[in-house]
Amino acid sequence: MIDEYDTINEMLLPFWALKPATIRSRIASALGHEDSALLAVAVRHGAVENFQGGEEWQQQATIGMMKPFVQYLPDMDLGFNMHDEPRVVVPNDLLASMVAKARDETLPRAAKNTAPRNAFSNRPDDMNDGTRFIESSTTKFNRFAHQQTWTHSRLSCSANTQAQTFEDYAADNLTAYATSELGFIYNTTAFSDICNSPSLSSTYGFFERPNAFSIIHELTPIFSQSKISSFQDILYPSPWYWIGKVGYDEAHDTTWENKTNSLYWRGSTTGGFSRNGGWRRQHRQRVVQRINAPDTAQILEPVAAAPNAKPATTKYKVTDVDRKALRNLIDVHFSHVGQCDPGDCDAQKEFFKVTERVDGQDAWYYKHLLDMDGNAFSGRFYSFLKSRSLTYKMALFREWHTEWLKPWVHYIPLSLRGDEHLDLVRWFSGTHVFDDDEDGKKDRSDADGGKGGNGQSEGERKARLIAERSTEWHDRVLRNVDFEAWFFRLLLEYGRVVDDKREEIGYPGPIFNGVRKKDMR
Repeated sequence: MIDEYDTINEMLLPFWALKPATIRSRIASALGHEDSALLAVAVRHGAVENFQGGEEWQQQATIGMMKPFVQYLPDMDLGFNMHDEPRVVVPNDLLASMVAKARDETLPRAAKNTAPRNAFSNRPDDMNDGTRFIESSTTKFNRFAHQQTWTHSRLSCSANTQAQTFEDYAADNLTAYATSELGFIYNTTAFSDICNSPSLSSTYGFFERPNAFSIIHELTPIFSQSKISSFQDILYPSPWYWIGKVGYDEAHDTTWENKTNSLYWRGSTTGGFSRNGGWRRQHRQRVVQRINAPDTAQILEPVAAAPNAKPATTKYKVTDVDRKALRNLIDVHFSHVGQCDPGDCDAQKEFFKVTERVDGQDAWYYKHLLDMDGNAFSGRFYSFLKSRSLTYKMALFREWHTEWLKPWVHYIPLSLRGDEHLDLVRWFSGTHVFDDDEDGKKDRSDADGGKGGNGQSEGERKARLIAERSTEWHDRVLRNVDFEAWFFRLLLEYGRVVDDKREEIGYPGPIFNGVRKKDMR
């Protein structure tokens, strides 16, 4: 395990601007209304006293994930999001004020405490014994399911970002996250920051018509499994992963040498609800359509160095290639059409090649695996990393593991625009292209859809290295015990934030021979 918990501090930072009683009151109100779509969990006396809401698997997995450490938690009421989509987005002026207050006032005041106590306070008077959740007659959540949500979602973006333009159109801030003519992603944090990319309003399903959208504009502690960058939900390790909803059966996997040398994906038209042709503005449909398009793509090819040139970094040039020449590298198709009005469902079935549903374990027969967001995070990512294949990932939704998994080290990041998709697969597969008719466009390749990709080109060697590295790293930081440890740390920090004596609480340091380290001279 690596000691990276900045995400926890960043998520909880604005809550330090609110009084603990205010935070407790807001979550109590949310948990008390039947339409809040929350799994409510009451912790009392070091145990889960009560819970309600949510599907059985989410209840069992969430409480099971807490079981190893719940005895150390203070009394608290927790609200876990039942929806795939996030729930809390605070307007920028309020959010910025809260962050400033927390950084400039509350936390510096707490830091001045030279003798913090390593213990939580007793249960405050405004919390009951946990045997029931007090009913609320009203809810502050507003529902906008199957409606466009960009205007709501960008509320927390600062005024000087591309997303907050006064005009109907503004260019994306591509330089913040992409490089070269093809747009290779070099900064996944900036790529997933929607404030950089107003084009997402018409290219990503969550902003077109999400399947569910029930949001609150007050800062409220809602725990979600994933979120868009502009939302203030508190991320926690997904119980979906903890309980093994999408498993990996090693017996179905095969050696790298024996895997088919192409990019594989099967999935549904999730990501948003399609009405009046809206599927054309949703991310999964755009990715599948673009990567299977019969038009011209662009790739980068090395430029031959002059005979007397000194050794230097290899230079590349953009070259046109007929996508048909690389069709054997791509096996990306929908296997189910859903979340759409009847007319839109029929239109998609006609437009796309929809295959029969397959066993998810069939993915391991391919060297290159595509993973992308659905209604929220995909849920397959960890099993892909665990496998002996190379994972390519297109994701805007952020999860708890951001600091622990690194692009280009454990997986290959992909953009939504897709200009670079085909070239990445070509390079990592070791595929060569040729211009047989010498018209300046590559129109043939040596990709045959077989067991290639086992050569010694730099791309092939890197593909295998990253695939092996992701498997090894998965087994070090994505075990259930790792989820539990991170979740424990999160709830300890949250427990401090909602404690009326939070500025007196802290870790005073270890004791050596009866003396605290900070007191040793």
